[in-house]
Amino acid sequence: VQLVESGGGLVQAGGSLRLSCAASGSSFRIRINAMRWYRQAPGSQRELVASLTRGGLANYADSVKGRFTISRDNAKNTVYLQMNSLKPEDTAIYYCNLEDASDGLHYYWGQGTQVTVSS
Repeated sequence: VQLVESGGGLVQAGGSLRLSCAASGSSFRIRINAMRWYRQAPGSQRELVASLTRGGLANYADSVKGRFTISRDNAKNTVYLQMNSLKPEDTAIYYCNLEDASDGLHYYWGQGTQVTVSS
């Protein structure tokens, strides 16, 4: 399974971006438990931003609640992260993560996409 993120870039504070994460490869043999977005700022640990379970339950970090929305398009094997009202502190590399439960638990990561919010 390969995950490819896109949609990052440079935006002014208050602006919006939509990140995409497309799964390809052996996706038809996997059983997706959840898909998540993480981010990692320079000098900081990777943190969970948003998650979306197989059943459609979404959860968000307190820092992004009300501003970010995670969604998916099952037909395209793609998960999205709509980010509104962006703040400079949202600047980080954003990573997509897929939890596969087809044979035990396996986790796949994308390569990351840079989001930079200028003040």
